[in-house]
Parts: sequence; structure tokens; C-alpha cells
Amino acid sequence: MIQLSGAAKRFAHKILFEDLTWLIHPQDRVGIVGGNGTGKSTLLRILAGLEQLDRGEITLARNVRIGYLPQEGLTLRGRTVFEECLSVFQELRQKQEEMDQISHQLSELDPASAQYQQLAERYHALETAFQARDGYAVESQVGIVLNGLGFRKEDWNRLTDEFSGGWQMRIALAKLLLEKPNLLLLDEPTNHLDLEARNWLEEYLHNYPFAYIVISHDRYFLDVTTEKLVEIWNKRVWFYPGNYTKYLQLKQERLDHWKAVARNQNERIEQLETFINRFRYQATKAKQVQSRIKELEKMERVEIPPEEETIHFSFPQPKPSGRVVAEFVGVYKRYGAKEVLRDVSFRIERGDRIALVGPNGAGKSTLIKLLAQVEPLSAGQYNLGHNVEIDYFAQDQYKELDPEARILDDLTSIAGSRTQTELRSLLGCFLFSADDVFKRIGVLSGGERNRYALARLLLRPSNFLLLDEPTNHLDMRAKDVLLNALEEFQGTLVFVSHDRYFIDRLASKIFEVGGGEVRVYPGNYEDYLFRKQQETAGTALPPNAVNHRQPGGGEPSVEKYEAKASGKRINPIKLKQMQDRCQALESRIAELEQAIAQTERELAVFTTAENAVRLAALLDQQRSELETSMSEWEEVLQALESGVSTDDHLRHPESRDRR
Repeated sequence: MIQLSGAAKRFAHKILFEDLTWLIHPQDRVGIVGGNGTGKSTLLRILAGLEQLDRGEITLARNVRIGYLPQEGLTLRGRTVFEECLSVFQELRQKQEEMDQISHQLSELDPASAQYQQLAERYHALETAFQARDGYAVESQVGIVLNGLGFRKEDWNRLTDEFSGGWQMRIALAKLLLEKPNLLLLDEPTNHLDLEARNWLEEYLHNYPFAYIVISHDRYFLDVTTEKLVEIWNKRVWFYPGNYTKYLQLKQERLDHWKAVARNQNERIEQLETFINRFRYQATKAKQVQSRIKELEKMERVEIPPEEETIHFSFPQPKPSGRVVAEFVGVYKRYGAKEVLRDVSFRIERGDRIALVGPNGAGKSTLIKLLAQVEPLSAGQYNLGHNVEIDYFAQDQYKELDPEARILDDLTSIAGSRTQTELRSLLGCFLFSADDVFKRIGVLSGGERNRYALARLLLRPSNFLLLDEPTNHLDMRAKDVLLNALEEFQGTLVFVSHDRYFIDRLASKIFEVGGGEVRVYPGNYEDYLFRKQQETAGTALPPNAVNHRQPGGGEPSVEKYEAKASGKRINPIKLKQMQDRCQALESRIAELEQAIAQTERELAVFTTAENAVRLAALLDQQRSELETSMSEWEEVLQALESGVSTDDHLRHPESRDRR
């Protein structure tokens, strides 16, 4: 469809890329990756025809329709959301109007006349083209896309002027998806989408009939939507088959190959130069010397491109809190007549890593503000545990910073024993390099200030971290720094994020917020989706009933299990024991999973053979215990669901092994 030949582009005096030759095929699913400022968005704009090449040429096939979504900046006005989306079908609507006119004319003509025959043929041609583009279902298509992107039905008839910038971009994305161009160019389309909308977009692109090229800092999104990765790196463009995970593997293999070739070449150069220097002035060796000099001159030196510095940053570990960190008992939250939370009870324990999920507007940010004590409760009780210290990162955290302070000076004031080199490396991870570190905070954009606020938070965390969308405005490198630091953090964490990979790696529990409720699920996002599928199929237990004892002494889930007991009332004491055992197993499973991850990291770094043997044995032991605990946990869940007496299970756990 599109071919780039010998393409080059520079920005001022900086070369973005050169010598690019790329043929884009009709069914390509391509992701573009690279560091900030390498030229990803520029390349997309060139393909969209919005920028020109400095050198080389671009060739388009006939009848190629290109649709382009920028990162931001689109504003739509004057129509309702539904009308704006219907506007992409203007050609079809014109066809339908002409068909209606012809139908009216045909009703007044003699079927035997030549004019009737001519109009009938025209009607047939229009109807064939109309049906080929599914013209009778355009309103249904609009509804499906708007619903998938998170627009409630009551929003469809609101004017586009009423929506914020992020929702404006969603409308623009909806129009592009409905238009279905031959080549879809999407520059960070997930920036303004929540998890549910991202999941829907992933499925939509999976079934998209034409080619698309996306830029994204969401590695899970790239993993499930792309089949080829294009990387802009070191002023060149490199191509990798497969998704993002495969790209990381192939890139490392390519680097390892270059290093091996360079090492062999350097050894050969050293041999040649040693021979030349030793025998340069011996007449009997003149021929051999000249031969080696020519070999050196003809040798094309292998240059290893500079690698990005890998930054590892560790939180200063906070002092431990009590076992119970926070507890909600019968909490309500209202804004006027709108009820966001209704009779919510849950408990957060030391070491929990809780991800809040749910559609936009469900109350995730409200819940995290209540936990941070930024917002007051409307009713109910909030109990903080012993020695709990809260640190809260808001979406607009930059408002809390001193606008007159310089970045590096402000960071140094809270850095303790950290060196200037460490601080500048940390700032570099969050895209503040060179003279940027001397800028005053007040001149930074909102996104830049939020990035700095997050870097600042890493220097002195409390033992109860509350993070509201910390991955916004971060590229993959900065996300990795944050993720690695949070994985080693020994305190308690509650966070909101729309990055699926970030949640899967970090969360040990999922709190689903919506409909005024908070439902608790053990495990990461993958586990949560599995449990949701089970609930849809009617084969899973209500999550809160199993995963959490209700605080405040009550056990509202007892009646639910009694109803499942085929008419038999379960002894409440035994039921309480089973629930406590289930909760203890969940905690132990989370501890074992963290311990296994730590052992695997230690095993990956070779020190001595003895230590490697010890770690391997420890890893086998941990995995065996995890398997046993998981097996028992599943049995307890099954017993709870079926309502069967579990005296033997509770008194004789060794009977499981005999079975």
C-alpha cells in the first residue's frame, strides 16, 4: 500500500532517522517503538501525509484511504456525539437519500417505460453498494463503538462541546474506527482509555479487516495487537517480526550477535597490528606485512550502537506498620444526590498490593481519596492501623509542588544521602536530562510536573502508598523503573492504573469499584478476569464472601452459604474456620509468590556454584509449598461453595495427600 525508499528526516540539527526503506502491506499490524524524541510521531505524520521527508520518497498505491489519530489536540464542536459519529457515513447517507428519491419516483412511473427501467437499474446499483458497506446497520455500528469506548447511552445525545479533551479524543477514535480506512495510524490511542475500553479496542483491532500502525507505551497492548515491531534507534529504523515480547528477545539476540562479531573482529585487528608492528622493518616479511595492512584497510569495522543506560532504583524501605493497615466499615460517600459508595466494608493488610479497577466515573479516584483522607466520609467508619503513614499521589499532584523551586534543588532537599549522579539518573528516567534539571517547576507542563512529582515520591515513600494513575505521561523506560521499585517496596500499596502489564506484574488483589460497591478478588488482573468469567457462567462464589472476612464482627456472607447447602444449615463456627483458613491460605500464597520471584531474581545473578545450588533447592521447596497451598485453597473454596461438611478437611489435612 505504501512504500518508503531511502527516507530520511531531521529535526533542526538532529537526525531522527535515515536510509529507511519500508513496504507496508494491506494486512500489516505494526507497532512503532523507541525512546522519547526519536521520531515515532514524526514517522506516523509522514505516513499520514502531514509532514514531508527531507530525503527519499514515499509512494502510495491507488485508492488507499488513510486515517490518522494524533496524541491530542482534536476538538469537535456543534453536533451531538451520535451525530458526529454518523457523519463518517455521509456518503452512505447520500446514497440512502437518493435511493429514497428514486423509490418515490418509481412509484409514480409506468413499469414498462424506459425511464422506469433506467431508474430501477440505478436503484439496484446504489442498493448493492449500500449493502456492501452494511449501510442498513450504521446506527448499530455507531452504538457498538461508542459503548465499547465507554460512552453511556445518555451521553450519545450530548453535544461534543461538553466533553473534556480526553473524551474528545475518544470521539475522534470512534469516528476513525467506524470509517475503517485501509491504513489506520494511531498515535498512543490508549492514553485516554480506561481498562475496559482498552480491552474492547484490543478485540476490535484483532478483527480489523485492514492494516494499522500504532504507537503505544503500553506493552500489553502492543503484545496483543501487533505482529511486527518497528524500532527507531540510533538514527536507524529496525524491523522485528512478532509482538513486543518477541521484539525484546530478538533485540537482545541482535545485540549479543553484534558484540560477538565486534569481539572477534577486535581480536583479529589486534593480531594483525601485532604482526605489522613486529615485522614492519624486516625485508623478509615485507610481503606478509603489506598483505595484513591491506586486510586492515579493507576491514569494515563493526560499531556497536550505544545502549540506553539501565537504571535501577530502590525505595528506601519504610518502617513496618501493623498487620491491619486500613479498614472500611459501612462506608458511604455521596456528592449531593449522587451516591458513589454504598455500605462498603473491606480490610487492607500489611503487604497488600491492591489495584482499583472499574470504568471511568465508577469511583476509583474517590475511593483512593477517602483512603488518603483527602475527602471526608459521608457515613461509616475508617480505621487506620498502628504506625501507618500515608503518602498520596494524585492525578494532579503537581499542584502541591513549589513552582519557584528548581527541579534538582527541590529533589536534593529531600534526597538524604543520595548523590547528585543518582538524582540525575533518576530524573533522566523520568525524561529530565541535561539542562532540564535546572528548570523551575512552575514552567513545566502538567504532564512534566506529574512525572517529576512521581520521581520525588520514590525518594521517601511512607508505608502506605496511594497512587492514582502513576503511569500517566510515562514512557516504557520510566514505567519499568517505577515498576521495579514498587515490586521491591515492602510497604502496602493501593493504586489506580490503566496499564494492564503494570497491574498484572504488581497487584496481589483487585478491588472492583462500581455500582456503589467494592468487590474484592485475589490475584492479579488475569486472575480477576478469570473469576469474572466464572461469575458470568454462574460457577464462581461472590468474591467478597470468600476473599475477605467482613470487618466489624459481622459475617454477612454466612446466609449465602447456608442457601447453597441443599437445605442443610452449616455450623457457623465451622464456616468461620473455613473462611479464616481460606484467608490465611491466600496470604500465604501471596507471600510464596513474592518469595519465588525474589529467589528467581537472585538465581539469575550468578555468584558462586554453591549459592546457585542452594537457591535452586530453595526454589524447588517454595514451588512445592505453593502447589500444596494452592491445592488446599481450591478444596476449601469448593467446600464453601458446595456447603459440604468439612470436619475431616479441617481436622485431617493429610487426607488430601491420600486422595
